[in-house]
Amino acid sequence: MQGRQEFEKREQGRSQQNILWLAVNAKYSHTSLAVRYLRACVPGSEVMELTINHLLLDALGEIYERQPRVLGISCYIWNIEMVKKLLRLLPAALPDTVLICGGPEVSYETASFLREFPMVDFVVRGEGEEAVPALIDRLRAVDFAKARVREVSLMGPLPGVAMRRADGSIDESRAVTVADFAQVPFAYEEQELADLRERILYYETSRGCPFACAYCLSCATAGVRFLPLARVFRELEVFVRHDVRQVKFVDRTFNAKKSHFLPILQYILALPASVRTNFHFEVAIDYLDEEVLQTLAQMPRGRVQLEIGIQSTNEATLAAVSRVNHWQEIAAHIRRILSFHNMHLHVDLIIGLPGEGMASFHRSFNDVYALGADMLQLGFLKFLKGAAMIELVKPYRYRYMPMAPYEVLASDALTYGEIRWFHSFEQVFEYYYNAGRCRHTAAYFVQTGEHGDAFAFWQKFTDWWEARGFHRVGHATKNLYAYLRDFCEEAYGAEAELMDSLLRFDALLADGGRIRPAYLHWDMEKHQAVTAPFWRSERPQAYVPGFVFRNWRDLRGKYHIEFFPYDMCALLKGEGELPRRQTALLFDFTGLDVTCREVVL
Repeated sequence: MQGRQEFEKREQGRSQQNILWLAVNAKYSHTSLAVRYLRACVPGSEVMELTINHLLLDALGEIYERQPRVLGISCYIWNIEMVKKLLRLLPAALPDTVLICGGPEVSYETASFLREFPMVDFVVRGEGEEAVPALIDRLRAVDFAKARVREVSLMGPLPGVAMRRADGSIDESRAVTVADFAQVPFAYEEQELADLRERILYYETSRGCPFACAYCLSCATAGVRFLPLARVFRELEVFVRHDVRQVKFVDRTFNAKKSHFLPILQYILALPASVRTNFHFEVAIDYLDEEVLQTLAQMPRGRVQLEIGIQSTNEATLAAVSRVNHWQEIAAHIRRILSFHNMHLHVDLIIGLPGEGMASFHRSFNDVYALGADMLQLGFLKFLKGAAMIELVKPYRYRYMPMAPYEVLASDALTYGEIRWFHSFEQVFEYYYNAGRCRHTAAYFVQTGEHGDAFAFWQKFTDWWEARGFHRVGHATKNLYAYLRDFCEEAYGAEAELMDSLLRFDALLADGGRIRPAYLHWDMEKHQAVTAPFWRSERPQAYVPGFVFRNWRDLRGKYHIEFFPYDMCALLKGEGELPRRQTALLFDFTGLDVTCREVVL
């Protein structure tokens, strides 16, 4: 009997070698958690990852080469338009392949999706870890034959799986969740991690969210389910053992339950100093307490990264989307964590929220900008299928894209022209602030030119940018410094020598100091008679402990001394004015961040 069971198990594995779960990711650096869960739930099945940057026919060709008997496609906001194009081509390339779609983009308005795409045989609604294996068992009973898929409906309803009945009518079923989250298997296979370790690996320890923000799909499910901590620790150890670069937790609110998330932070803190893995969490930062803050303060530099969704500081706007922000706690905790100097903080604002017009967003932006986070992500409101935001369309006279990504186009608070302008604003802000470029130059003119009004600075820069048509084309990094120079000279009457000093300073601190535009007045050769003897002496050890001169090529890649006619250290202290004083600064490119300090030659 046991031998027969082993035989059937091997036969089942062989019969499922042609079950393929397809993910179409936004970028190559991303990985798909969803398709790996399905692979783990259906033994013998395989995954394929493409990106939205693939040419359509190339993507079709790669799928064709695998000759799947069953093809399951994960459908999300970033890939649904490409998936729809692929679906229209697949019947010609793979007429006998059973097609299954699943994911947020097809879990709602499912019947209309099946009518629009008759080649799709099944739609998995909600979480698929239990529904998909049950569906595969039924397909096995009809020998995975495309011609017999209607027979599956004769076996009775299948929770979480929409399908066509024998008479052609549609059984929509209903979206389901996995009641016992602990039964969902670990998604990654050990043998694939060597190839994936330089990419972003997504992982979750909980599903659901304690909040119900109208713009988020998490509002569609109630409650939060958690994995057992012992299992979490085992799985994190797998990532660490394989030297994974980044593990990005997709828990909607990582700190939803302290008894769950604090032990995870403590586990991460206790990892050896040699571990390079970075762990990214999305947190409600206003709910952190002193014990958690103390734990974060002890983290090795680069071990943890936090994402904080602030979205707006307008209380009426937040109330309209059923969100509560405790602003004083948010601001205090962000400033406190930034003072630790050991982790990257990423904060979010959403453009287009109810009642948030230009003046209100101006205030929200300045409130959040003043916190000084490493990145301030500007997103545009989206009207996701299944999210409660749809109910606010009429009251706030929203108009939005009818296709993915369903972004806002206009409302009673923002015209389309203002929304369009914000796209240019976001582009400029990404090129400079979020790329870590020209931060000190911008800060100087925010203080001296706009009396601390950051939005006014970036607003004027965006208007200048658009007037030259820069929003319509791409830009080389080296040119960005020239654009900012020209803008500041025109808008604020900045002197050429001041601009040159500010931009040289910023260029050496950004992009690892590798981008040094030729139009700036670099002075390395001019002062070589002073710097060369310095580097050959023992004096550098006072600034770089353990320094040993090897050769000039090695030196140029690691260190640089630049001379300025201003006291550039005042910029690092956040002082508004920039006193005139001849200064030599030593820049060190060997650490996680570029550092600089004044040097006496």
